[in-house]
Amino acid sequence: QVQLVESGGGLVQAGGSLTLTCAASALTFRNWRVGWFRQAPGKEREFVATISASGGTTYYADFVKGRCTISRDNAKSTVYLQMNSLKPEDTAVYYCAAKGSSSSSSTYARSYEYWGQGTQVTVSS
Repeated sequence: QVQLVESGGGLVQAGGSLTLTCAASALTFRNWRVGWFRQAPGKEREFVATISASGGTTYYADFVKGRCTISRDNAKSTVYLQMNSLKPEDTAVYYCAAKGSSSSSSTYARSYEYWGQGTQVTVSS
């Protein structure tokens, strides 16, 4: 059974940093694109960042460009999201998701086939 497990969330002050981790199991990880999404209370789930299966290509939402770095270690079946200069508006549950080789957009949540349970990030002002 495919599992994606996020960790690394928590409470941080504005301007601080967090690194989220997404660990996959029962998946040929190197064949899957991985994305990070977030969902704040009362809001729709939104795209944050994505990384290609090889790790050679990354793409970010405008609101995190320059503040976040997505990376992966295929030998460990793990993807990371380093977040810096955090703002209160970054408060949300962060989810990682895995996408196969379909041509659907990598910024659309519906394009992703497997999801983790989420990790809470809270940024205090």
